[in-house]
Amino acid sequence: MIEKLVLASGNQGKLREFSQLFADKNIQVIPQNEFDTIEAEETGLSFVENAIIKARNACRFSGLPALADDSGLEVDALQGAPGIYSARYAADENGNTSDEANYLKLLDTLINVPPEKRTARFQCVLVYMRHENDPTPQVFQGSWEGQILTEPSGVQGFGYDPVFLVPSEACSSAELSKDRKNVLSHRGQAIQELLRCWRP
Repeated sequence: MIEKLVLASGNQGKLREFSQLFADKNIQVIPQNEFDTIEAEETGLSFVENAIIKARNACRFSGLPALADDSGLEVDALQGAPGIYSARYAADENGNTSDEANYLKLLDTLINVPPEKRTARFQCVLVYMRHENDPTPQVFQGSWEGQILTEPSGVQGFGYDPVFLVPSEACSSAELSKDRKNVLSHRGQAIQELLRCWRP
């Protein structure tokens, strides 16, 4: 029997990654927009808080178990920014932005920061909730260490991948194959923890 799981996101990049990671687990990942879900307001002050808000909202609209991901990039030279605001780092007054605008703003902000001080990490928090009123949301976390490049490189992935150097691979995240990225990435790590420990 194939389990159904609602992904509390409309991000096509995340949907592709989650679908691929769950493909051999007999779990069908369904995007929340198939249920006319109204986007949750991410009013939390941490990745965990925002992921819980999003998972609960997806459960409410779908009536199914939900998985929410809240993730972002922490740059040490910026005291952890853009952090929970990673997806809207370069947003205009109407809240509009793009992956390219976000990473170009980051590169501009770090323009005078030397390579050895451009350390950063991707963080991912996954929250699984069995239903809207689940009193014990399951929380899983992954972290991926790297550095910020001085210019974008590669065309794979999404978000800040083109400017995130993976030292062990000597290339950007956007230059990795999907399979390799799924092994190394913050999201891949969090999902592996989920698959080891979760209680459907």
